[in-house]
Amino acid sequence: MALKNEIIAPVEAELSRFEPYFKKSTKSSVPLLDTVMNYILRRKGKQMRPILVFLSAKLNGEFNERTYHAALTVELLHTATLVHDDVVDESYQRRGFFSVNAIWKNKIAVLVGDFILAKGLLWSIEHKDYDILNFISSAVREMSEGELLQIQKARKLDITEEVYFEIIRKKTASLMATSAAVGTCSVTEDVETIERMRLFGEYAGIAFQIKDDLFDFQKSNLLGKPTGNDLHEKKITLPLIYALNQGSSSEKRTILNIVRKKNKSVSDLSEVARFISSKGGFDYAEKVMQEYHQKALAQLAVYPDSEYKRALVAFVEYITTREN
Repeated sequence: MALKNEIIAPVEAELSRFEPYFKKSTKSSVPLLDTVMNYILRRKGKQMRPILVFLSAKLNGEFNERTYHAALTVELLHTATLVHDDVVDESYQRRGFFSVNAIWKNKIAVLVGDFILAKGLLWSIEHKDYDILNFISSAVREMSEGELLQIQKARKLDITEEVYFEIIRKKTASLMATSAAVGTCSVTEDVETIERMRLFGEYAGIAFQIKDDLFDFQKSNLLGKPTGNDLHEKKITLPLIYALNQGSSSEKRTILNIVRKKNKSVSDLSEVARFISSKGGFDYAEKVMQEYHQKALAQLAVYPDSEYKRALVAFVEYITTREN
């Protein structure tokens, strides 16, 4: 499901200029590095974060060169984390193509991720965008903490709903929160406005991750079977957390034994999905996702109607209705 024209149209000109701007920023003097970067750039995603930076800036002030700096730094951080995440998750595919670590192995993937991250941080320093650098550095810290907390909980399988929200706030929502915040701080110094937009991004990011959690159990391939990627990695997400809290001790034990298994069959995944459905886990996750949807929209209530506000409303709508 592509981003709606209503979301992209108000920043289409800025996005067109941003693409070569981003490509130029990743150039290096090492041919291997340029080869890997060209591979990454040819397979770029929907650019949701630069779009969020641009829309947040236009909603709150006069678009300027610093807004491009903010979008560039955020997108470099996002790209670095994707490369690193594939190494951490031992994933060999990204958006239907081979991941960097699948082609060039882990050592090169980690170093490329480090290079991209360093480029983003240095860009902020070189342009004296210290306020942007502060947000970016905080996001790097939070994302690392969230990933490590998730790994720790996957080993013990003792995750609570409270811890789950801490993980996704840090691991996923922090980058969307940062995107909205740096876009805003590129055009205004008003602390209250920047925090309002940061919260908008955080709530939208939490809704985005819950939607991803639901995808994991949905029929998503030619055989009509759930992917179960989270379960394969022993990640316990919101639908399952809720279902386990509703289940009996013996049901809990049975399901957690499946989660612990190293090699899970299709029937294992289907059994977990049936258990979640029978306990109302999917309905509960959907309800919580809609609550965060509304919390994100509430942050925009103070703004008068404009194409930028409508685009941000459509952005949140897209997050909770997308099909991939």
